[in-house]
Amino acid sequence: MDRSIIKKSFFLFLLLPSLLSAQYTDVINSNRPGRAVSAYAVGKNVVQAEVGLLYEQQDNADLNSDSNIFGTDYAFRYGLLFEQLEINVEGSFIKQTINYPDFGIEGKLTNFSRNRVGLKYLIFDPYKDPERNKPNLYSWRANNVFQWKNLIPAVSLYAGANFLFGDNPFYPGDPNLSYRGAIATQSRLSPRFVLISNVAYDRIGTDFPEWRYALSLSHAFRDPRWSVFFEGQGISGDRYSDIILRTGVARLINPNFQADIHMGSGFKSSPSRVFVVLGFSYRLDFHKDELKPIDEQRSGQNGKIGRNSNKKKSKKKRKKNRNDIDF
Repeated sequence: MDRSIIKKSFFLFLLLPSLLSAQYTDVINSNRPGRAVSAYAVGKNVVQAEVGLLYEQQDNADLNSDSNIFGTDYAFRYGLLFEQLEINVEGSFIKQTINYPDFGIEGKLTNFSRNRVGLKYLIFDPYKDPERNKPNLYSWRANNVFQWKNLIPAVSLYAGANFLFGDNPFYPGDPNLSYRGAIATQSRLSPRFVLISNVAYDRIGTDFPEWRYALSLSHAFRDPRWSVFFEGQGISGDRYSDIILRTGVARLINPNFQADIHMGSGFKSSPSRVFVVLGFSYRLDFHKDELKPIDEQRSGQNGKIGRNSNKKKSKKKRKKNRNDIDF
């Protein structure tokens, strides 16, 4: 595939995730790496899988224990009904081996640490206005530096449910069903920087609900197939609280396939956390563009075809013919 085509497609994906009212992009729109999710959906009739293989080491100073965790992160996303709506299934399945050196005891825990289904809907898109989306044809600098209007984010709402199966050792005493609500925002700060923020209230209906926050900044390199991200996540609850930092890189292999790797750690000592995740994202693209009838187009949209353009041409032609006859 022509490298220039990949570059153009990737810039379109990273910098202008929505043209007019469309969600669909020419290349894959993945939430990986990291945990912060985009405000934008994958696009109508797009099926997407995002999978990560993780290893984590935990040491608990209070319990004098150490743990090794192996697991899989997963997310399956589908653009449902229209461009702004997405249904997703996401979670983590892990196996944790815990050692207590003082007692010579080893324990194993295996189950879902996350497992939820939800809907995400874009309620505001600053790029929906075609006038705002136009580049400045007279100034390279105006198109490539930070502007205050770039802070205006796209905003989406999320509603979902958490599911537990069997006797889950990670959430003892919790009901099998709880709820989650969230807000996601996304801002294009400049042609190379994108800022995403999430605020979620999770495990609603249990005795241990949690607030979760995430702030992620992505930067595209000169070769735009490569990007790097930095993310901070906060978790606040009676069962568990921590601040987690992540950083990593993503590589666009082709328009439908992305690979990534990231690592991170927590701030607490009970437990302390260090982890690394290798991930992949792949999509099946069944999206089809929907063309607007001429009568519904705005003046100047989709070229310069207007509602009365043919009539104007006919009038001019008739007038010219009359002048020829009079002469």
